[in-house]
Amino acid sequence: GAVPAFVPGLTPPKIPDGEKVDFDDIHRKRMEKDLTELQTLIEAHFESRKKEEEELLSLTSRIDYKYQRLLYLSHQEEKAKKEEEEAKKRADEDAKKKKILASLNFSGYKAPNKGGTKKQTEREKKRKILSERRKELNVDHMREDTLREKAKELWNWMHQLEGEKFDLQYKYTRQKYEVAARKKKLAFYLFANQCDVLKFVT
Repeated sequence: GAVPAFVPGLTPPKIPDGEKVDFDDIHRKRMEKDLTELQTLIEAHFESRKKEEEELLSLTSRIDYKYQRLLYLSHQEEKAKKEEEEAKKRADEDAKKKKILASLNFSGYKAPNKGGTKKQTEREKKRKILSERRKELNVDHMREDTLREKAKELWNWMHQLEGEKFDLQYKYTRQKYEVAARKKKLAFYLFANQCDVLKFVT
């Protein structure tokens, strides 16, 4: 038969004239030729198989990418839909609460604004206290023993001011805590009443 183009050509054995023909050598060379052709066919088959597997892997990878992308988009769409439903639900609940509170017609008393006058009065009071506590310190004419007495007096006065400062800070902290506790208690009371109203309405 015809020899394939990819099979290397082999020179047929030449039978020398007048010599004994070596049929074993001819058979061996034919076997080598057949083996070479078979190996070439096997290599070509595996090369083709390798390309097919690479194409299959590439196709599988593209399919997996598209599937993952569709799965991600589906998840994002479902998440957005869920968030939209929750936002709508919260908006409906807020509107319902506002409607209930408006129907109860709550009204609060607003005291007249006297903050400016009060602030001015507090500022003047503070200025007066500071002016009384500020003492001019004239030590140019004092002797050493008088200076020692003056320093001791100033030290005692500073110690007294530190004590007053500590007392005021403690009082301020305690009042701040009491105000926060009362606000929390009031907020809890209003929330409890609101829940009772909502239960009654619903």
